[in-house]
Amino acid sequence: MVNKADKNTARQRRHRRVRGKISGTAQCPRLNVFRSSKNIYAQIIDDVKGVTLAAASTLDKAFTGNGGNKEAARAVGKMIAERAAEKGITEVVFDRGGYIFHGRVKELAEGAREGGLNF
Repeated sequence: MVNKADKNTARQRRHRRVRGKISGTAQCPRLNVFRSSKNIYAQIIDDVKGVTLAAASTLDKAFTGNGGNKEAARAVGKMIAERAAEKGITEVVFDRGGYIFHGRVKELAEGAREGGLNF
């Protein structure tokens, strides 16, 4: 019998490996991405204090439309950049959460760049 590897377990392993190398500070916080099949979430995190500075997702009341496509991901990227600008954050380090930098993750990153975040 062949046991198929669990994709989420492999993703979590990749994420732990990446998190060993990157960390967010107050000057340059971490932009974290999580995607599910129906929604996408983004958080700006200061790892030194362990606090979330800003967050946006397709579940927000400000968001309308389908949450599981590229257009939604770009909109969430723009929302997180706008909320970061309100807090005076312009520089972040991008944490793709163990996902491949492709599709919705890439669209969120491009939307955040369009909104004014630098990474």
